[in-house]
Amino acid sequence: MSQELLKENDARMQKSVETLKHELQSLRTGKATPSLLDSVRVDAYGSSMPLSQVASITAPQPRLLVVQPWDKGLLQDVMKAIQKADLGLNPADDGELIRVPIPSLTEERRKEMVKKAKKHGEEAKISIRNIRRDANEEVKKLEKEAGLSEDEARRLQAEIQKLTDKHIALIDDVLAKKEKEILEV
Repeated sequence: MSQELLKENDARMQKSVETLKHELQSLRTGKATPSLLDSVRVDAYGSSMPLSQVASITAPQPRLLVVQPWDKGLLQDVMKAIQKADLGLNPADDGELIRVPIPSLTEERRKEMVKKAKKHGEEAKISIRNIRRDANEEVKKLEKEAGLSEDEARRLQAEIQKLTDKHIALIDDVLAKKEKEILEV
């Protein structure tokens, strides 16, 4: 029972770290990566679809993304979607495909990006602390209802704290890497 509780909460905390990694991918670092356009949604065929479902996205150069819609009729819709996504990008089309130059970041913009990354990191840490709180409440409930011994409950809470510390350290590590990547000129 106690091992299941630890495994379940470890998995939940790991999900918070993965979510953070995914959120940080969409932060622009000055390098062109197709994941920059993950948040772009295109109004096509009567519904809103992710850009990756209506076009191929490649990064042929470090500061250029090329978006090639599979249906040429969607070229203008894709252009509008990229502009509306408010990513600070200025796409240009040549009738066949869309070129999205990635401007280099100013020092001020880099600092802004670092702040945004840290905000995402803090949200992930809060999520992990909430999972810890829920797990500790579950231990207390087991202690009352299932007759878990006081020593066993304390041991479980210590294990939960170790999990929490491990995942908070992972978040700090992910944030440090992203900050270095953003500040790299």
